[in-house]
Amino acid sequence: MDAAKPFKFRRVAFLGYSTAVPQEKLYKDAEETAKLVAEAGYVVVNGGGYGIMEASSRGAKSVGGHVIGVTFEPKGATVFEGRNPNNPMDQEISVPNYVKRTLKLLELGDIYVIYNGGTGTISEFGMAWGLARLYFGHHKPLVLFGAFWEEIILTFKKHMLMRPEEFLVYRIVDTPKQAMDAIQTFEGEVAKNDHVHYEVTPDEKAFTI
Repeated sequence: MDAAKPFKFRRVAFLGYSTAVPQEKLYKDAEETAKLVAEAGYVVVNGGGYGIMEASSRGAKSVGGHVIGVTFEPKGATVFEGRNPNNPMDQEISVPNYVKRTLKLLELGDIYVIYNGGTGTISEFGMAWGLARLYFGHHKPLVLFGAFWEEIILTFKKHMLMRPEEFLVYRIVDTPKQAMDAIQTFEGEVAKNDHVHYEVTPDEKAFTI
């Protein structure tokens, strides 16, 4: 890595509850975090939908930030919220299905901020965490927003068969400022490492830093 050009994440992916509304703290926290992220020069990435996705777009756009949305429109899904026409995106990437959207979000984000949510958020979190363990040392970090994550992680430790490094790839935060601090802390940690990539396929490189 070029010492004259410090390492910096380019894009921050926001993942979380699709039915959060502007009156809720969950929505406001995501909006404020995205505002701080955009002010610091990062691009915001989300799924182009409602809830946390809309909140992160609005937060970024309120300070002139750039937003990338990854959308899809399934024909057979009976309980999918769909693309949000009120989600202000600068660039929209349309993909054919949910799995490809998840993979594209994880590919585009250099780091993930993950909020409370349902089964969709759980699946995104699981994939992001699994990839971080798989490529540990060159992994994309996770910022878990909300004190409730402590109990969830404790349950995993108690009942699942886990490896030590799996608990080194995330930070748990409880405020937008803490989230921003965690992003910059992870950035500093990556910058300290000898960050020469192994020989990997182009597909694998999309999930590493």
